[in-house]
Amino acid sequence: MKPSPLRQLLAQRAAGTGAATPPEQAQARALIAAIDAGGIPLHPAKVNQIARDLGLEVSREAPVEATIARIRELLLRA
Repeated sequence: MKPSPLRQLLAQRAAGTGAATPPEQAQARALIAAIDAGGIPLHPAKVNQIARDLGLEVSREAPVEATIARIRELLLRA
């Protein structure tokens, strides 16, 4: 089974990231890159967990698109 584009990007980012980037931000950046490359992920729970790891409060009922937008905003400020 071939790894998903998100997993490939996460692996690439993990191999190329230095100590300067916190792992939560690296994972979020990889998520955004994967979304930009191939669309919205099918597992909203993964997106929500990444957002929570970044310190965002996320409702289970929040649309995944809104959570992704909040992650993008946070990364732009970082």
